[in-house]
Amino acid sequence: MNIKLLGQLYWAFMRIGGLTFGGGLTMLPMLKFELVEKKNWITEDELIDCYAIGQCTPGIIAVNTATFVGYKKAGISGGIFATLGMITPSLVIITLIAACLENFMDNVWLGHALMGVRGVVCALMLNTVITLAKKSLLNPISYVICAIAFLLALLTGVPTILIVVMAAVSGIILEGKCKGGKE
Repeated sequence: MNIKLLGQLYWAFMRIGGLTFGGGLTMLPMLKFELVEKKNWITEDELIDCYAIGQCTPGIIAVNTATFVGYKKAGISGGIFATLGMITPSLVIITLIAACLENFMDNVWLGHALMGVRGVVCALMLNTVITLAKKSLLNPISYVICAIAFLLALLTGVPTILIVVMAAVSGIILEGKCKGGKE
């Protein structure tokens, strides 16, 4: 067990968890910078794979992604340390907010600030979606699957996990037919 690496995993994910707002999608640019560009722990494709697995499994996407990346880098201990790093800032912030919430519930300035933050979070999420689409939509089949999945998610009550499973099965079937089942 490499204690130094475990500490680096904890610290890297603690920074990511403490410096990004809005959930998993808004964390993707920082995950890419920290893990792919700065630390060179994983490739961009591996990050997208870890993120996709994190999105498909129960729980918080950012925490799941941290767990997968930590596990990939340093086994079970790495997964634990990366996860603890990712959740530490949230636990501290939520605890502080809960302790002080009554004093600020009706604060007009806080309401205005949160409205501004919501706008930024939407912009960051849209940027992440566009970046992810550029890397993930590689052929006409992936565009069609993306469009159908988007419409199902937007217009129906189909559970997300069912959409993901249907997309995976569609990818297997359609790509297999296009490539003649060779691979």
